[in-house]
Amino acid sequence: MLVMQVKPEEEILSRVWGRRVFIFECFGCREVHFPEEKIETLVEKFKEKVIGKLSCDYLCRREFVQDYINEYCQEIERAEIILIFSCGVGTQVVSSLLEDKIVYTACDTLYLNGFQGLTVQDFNCNQCGECYLNYTGGICPLTNCPKGLLNGPCGGAKNGKCEVNPEADCAWELIYNRLKKQGRLNLLKRVFPPRNYQKIITESLLRKGV
Repeated sequence: MLVMQVKPEEEILSRVWGRRVFIFECFGCREVHFPEEKIETLVEKFKEKVIGKLSCDYLCRREFVQDYINEYCQEIERAEIILIFSCGVGTQVVSSLLEDKIVYTACDTLYLNGFQGLTVQDFNCNQCGECYLNYTGGICPLTNCPKGLLNGPCGGAKNGKCEVNPEADCAWELIYNRLKKQGRLNLLKRVFPPRNYQKIITESLLRKGV
């Protein structure tokens, strides 16, 4: 179970403004915290460009999401932007199934203390409070790279494989190939500053409204 907050409104609007948008909205963790009212208010500001919307539980289940994508394939094909309201896991799942599409997450996932259930999916989320997926083609450099590198691969990758785990693909090579496929290699010119660990807040602070 994860906790989400909506990214700054101006950031989201700058990405979707004037483009045809298809929305995925995940309610799987709503009993913990899901900013439903803020999402509704935000979407209202560009609703004339929303050509389809899917609200469901558990975008973290890849097979489940694939069935929905098949059902909404015509609307998704027409969309220029896929906008995800979910944790980082849900965004990565949708991105992996729609590699040709530009997929943006509209949420940051916040840290939650304690036991959160079993993780059975292929993707993970570090709940770092500042999601990087919008700059890396929907592939998380923190959870897919054992070294958690934010600004490109290390010098140990070989033939597209990870130095730490030779059976795994290099996360940054995957990111490069995804962005190249989408014609967005310009995103790699961005240099990420060191992570701001103050953004990793606890559930108790969230409940107090901090």
